[in-house]
Amino acid sequence: MTDNIKKPKDVTVAKAKGRPMLTWVGKKPLARVRAYPAQAIERFDATAGKPMPLQEATWTDWPKDLPQGGLLYHGDNKDVLAHLLANGFRGKVKLIYIDPPFDSGADYVRKVQLRGAKGTVKIDGEDYTLGEQVQYSDIWANDNYLQFMYERLLMLRELLDENGSIALHCDFSKGHYLRLILDEVFGEKNFVNDITWYYENKPQFGFMKHLPHDHDLIFVYAKNFGGHCLNHQQVPVKEVQQQAVVAWDPVLKKRIAKRDENGDIVYETREEKYMGSVWTIPLVHPIATERTGYPTQKPEPLLERIVKVFSEPGDVVLDCFCGSGTSLSVSQSLGRRWIGCDINKGAIQTTAKRVQELMRGQTTAGVTSRQGDLIGTAETSQKPSQLAFATYRVNDYDLQIQHNEAVELACQHLGVTRTRTDSFFEGTQGGRLVKIVPFNHPLTPLDLEAVRNELKTRPTEERDVMVVCLGWQHDARAWVETYNRNRPVNKLHVVELRTDRKLGGIIKHEPLTAQVSAKRTGEGADALLVVEVQDVVSPTIMQRLNLEQGVFRAQITDWRAVVDCILIDTQYDGQVFNVALADVPERKQDLVNGRYELPAPLAGSTVAVKIIDMLGEELITTAQV
Repeated sequence: MTDNIKKPKDVTVAKAKGRPMLTWVGKKPLARVRAYPAQAIERFDATAGKPMPLQEATWTDWPKDLPQGGLLYHGDNKDVLAHLLANGFRGKVKLIYIDPPFDSGADYVRKVQLRGAKGTVKIDGEDYTLGEQVQYSDIWANDNYLQFMYERLLMLRELLDENGSIALHCDFSKGHYLRLILDEVFGEKNFVNDITWYYENKPQFGFMKHLPHDHDLIFVYAKNFGGHCLNHQQVPVKEVQQQAVVAWDPVLKKRIAKRDENGDIVYETREEKYMGSVWTIPLVHPIATERTGYPTQKPEPLLERIVKVFSEPGDVVLDCFCGSGTSLSVSQSLGRRWIGCDINKGAIQTTAKRVQELMRGQTTAGVTSRQGDLIGTAETSQKPSQLAFATYRVNDYDLQIQHNEAVELACQHLGVTRTRTDSFFEGTQGGRLVKIVPFNHPLTPLDLEAVRNELKTRPTEERDVMVVCLGWQHDARAWVETYNRNRPVNKLHVVELRTDRKLGGIIKHEPLTAQVSAKRTGEGADALLVVEVQDVVSPTIMQRLNLEQGVFRAQITDWRAVVDCILIDTQYDGQVFNVALADVPERKQDLVNGRYELPAPLAGSTVAVKIIDMLGEELITTAQV
């Protein structure tokens, strides 16, 4: 499959014209944004090529270079939204649901438990890599957060269908700001509802200095009020009620209470009512089967209501903060097409596993067990719109987060005070400015010229500069010596992180390793491919365990305890991983199998085995059979 765009290009974003307008330091409109290509990294098809009954979704307006199925993107959602705009999705999304971070990236760190029987050791998993945690922490200063959300809402509006809606999930901490931004971006006249999600099962404590917070808010705006989808739902009432019967009065031209021959109002017994804007839905129970380990995970019944009320089967649903994938899983169950995105690789892995399991169930049962009378509609089945999805990476995002994480580690090791407001220098150390050269190449004269040119724009700057790098070219050494000769200010001091006697030696990562075999058995039609994983070692998990008091290496007696799942591609092309087999244990106490038999591929095929540990680190091993 070829990408729709080979090089980055700019896409336009219309101005916000609504009122009122919230102001903050650094507010600026997003007139255009750079769109980067996406790289397909994994595909999954639950049908194995067999025809299956599907929802009659309209794929005619789907971009021709993309597979007709779910789309899952790993990357900064600003990059992903720009990519979608540049690749045919402008005005194509019927429902957008987003649950952005409310006030702290720490709320979104997944908790990890090693696999095995009850009592297996638990560890805190940094589901957000260090670089991602830093990126999220940067936006929590109020002005940065508002600009962060403003830019993304402007782009989301461009993706929304003319008859589409957006549902933004928030709480008391940011809701008042976001409501004003939504008014500005979408217009006050397009406000539909503010839904209150009341979670009655949240633990309450009497020692707090405020009344317990027991609800979230969901703001719903239409692209064009009146044309948007709104499917009213009947829900059971808690107690049988008496309600007046109403009828249309052609004289008064309105509905009035119906009366009998004596003039008395006629009442009827009511066991159901139209759903209002206050929804009482419990939080996800800690031991529920749908629990994925994310503290902020939203319950499926909540998303089922949103998807059913504001979209139709076959519509496109988008979530660019998809987290553990609840919105995408629900959309898949209810016959919607879907697009998901998250900045975090662990979230992408969790979502992919969740949707794979759901799609497999739909191929065998045709309907998931959780579907049915969920919100009083007595809908017992819903054909899926697709039984396959593809995972993409936008703007080589894996390389970005590796660089961001390495930069942060270097700053911590060198004692650099970060300067978030400086677009060129990373910070200061010991009275010197610090510039960290990208670690994907050695220091070159071009990097040094960039530092000199930046200093020319700051004529009053007299501090020296620490240049941090991984390796440097010979001509770069000569450049620095010439530059520093007879220079009283702005001298350059180069720190090479691998060899510097005083400050080097910090770049070290022991990757996941495994012993895997793949071989053919039998002949002709009886030939089988046997894949066996004999051992897996995760140094990162071992290091994390050694930090836990009283936990020792000897406690992991079965390598399968550190493995989250194993995927196999029997004809790997070296670029896109097509999942032919997925061993994803349903429960944490279950272990992967480790030995697999599959139909043998053509002789000379490359078999790839992807192993993902409990912290989300991936390893792909290959063998020709």
